Amino acid sequence: MSTNLIESLFQELEQIPLIDPHTHINPHSAASETLADILGYHYYTELAHSAGLLKSAIEADGISPREKVAALVPQLALLENTAQYQWLLVMCREFFDFQEDRITVENWESLYDAAEAKMADANWEQQVLQQSRLDQVYLTNDFDDPLTGFDTSFYIPCLRTDDLVFHLTDPGVRDRLARATDREIGTVEQLQSAISDLFTHFTKNNARACAISLPPDFSPAPITANSITSLWTRLNSNESLAADEIATLSQFIFWELAKNCEAFNLPFDLMIGVNRKVYEAGVFQGQDLYDKRTSLIQYRQLFNSFPTVTFPISVLTHTSNQELVSYAWIFPNVIANGHWWYSNTPAYIEHDCRSRLTAIPQSKYVGYYSDMYKLEFALPKFRMYRKILAKVLAEDFVIANSWSERRALELGKRVLRGNVESIFGK
Repeated sequence: MSTNLIESLFQELEQIPLIDPHTHINPHSAASETLADILGYHYYTELAHSAGLLKSAIEADGISPREKVAALVPQLALLENTAQYQWLLVMCREFFDFQEDRITVENWESLYDAAEAKMADANWEQQVLQQSRLDQVYLTNDFDDPLTGFDTSFYIPCLRTDDLVFHLTDPGVRDRLARATDREIGTVEQLQSAISDLFTHFTKNNARACAISLPPDFSPAPITANSITSLWTRLNSNESLAADEIATLSQFIFWELAKNCEAFNLPFDLMIGVNRKVYEAGVFQGQDLYDKRTSLIQYRQLFNSFPTVTFPISVLTHTSNQELVSYAWIFPNVIANGHWWYSNTPAYIEHDCRSRLTAIPQSKYVGYYSDMYKLEFALPKFRMYRKILAKVLAEDFVIANSWSERRALELGKRVLRGNVESIFGK
């Protein structure tokens, strides 16, 4: 019974058109052009590098897309046990008519050519979107993105603010802010106005969220404008700041962002717990890791100070999930958001999904986002999640609690799509 029930629920869940609430898609080049765009995704390059592939084999200057794939393919035999390899197989079968069980040194070139031919079609992007059943795709936009040249009703902007919070001591970042807002930022008041201008620009272009990735040791705190006046003046006079002063500036900017989320009625996506460049010799995007210093207790003042701001929260680790569930249990404005990065494998997803669905209100869980850089990844990644969701719904609700299949399916629809619409807006 269980196997048939899971499959039945999965097939129903597969038919639901999706809104992907967090991606890194470039709307000007959303779909892949060669198989290298797919295998170049950091999941594959970092795993291949971990398994022994030299970094220079895939990142040397002048390497062609075909040469990059040729270097990666021999390592795939060591990755066949991973969820990421299953994503790759699903993409190749669904999009490129690949019929074999494995991608090998003997068959990859024919696959490469078949994929390149398909991707050359002028309508390839629309084909992928239709086959993936995507109704909307949320982006990650630099704060100075003009947001032009694409359909912002489909590719939904999101104001990404890492540079503002953590790199505003860089003169180049300050110059970008001044140019993006067309104003001087020599005073703290002008800085505050410039930040507000960004929110005006983004919301006028259909933005649905502000977002930031945060290190484990960051603690938000309200910092007054008066307390950083001298600091800001010194910075704009090209004086160096001490580490504690830089931290204070980061706290001030972060709190200003929260104020603007409140004023502009935008959710504030927090992705908490990443340490940058831990593995300094790693491949591109394969250098960042977590540690267990992360705690949401550092954000208690933020959650209490902005009760009308919704905070969809992603945690980098499975070990942080129980704390996130507990905060979503207590705080009305805290949402458990997706299964991020190192938690994005079936074993962790199933445990975390099960704990969220059986512990917090069903309106407090955004089931999944792809975090993709190319459109082809939505189909296999969401399929993985839908299979896990079907299993949890079958075992914990239909079998354990005697729910009807229809009732369980309605819960699944809410987690997959309904909460995205209610939290971010359709």
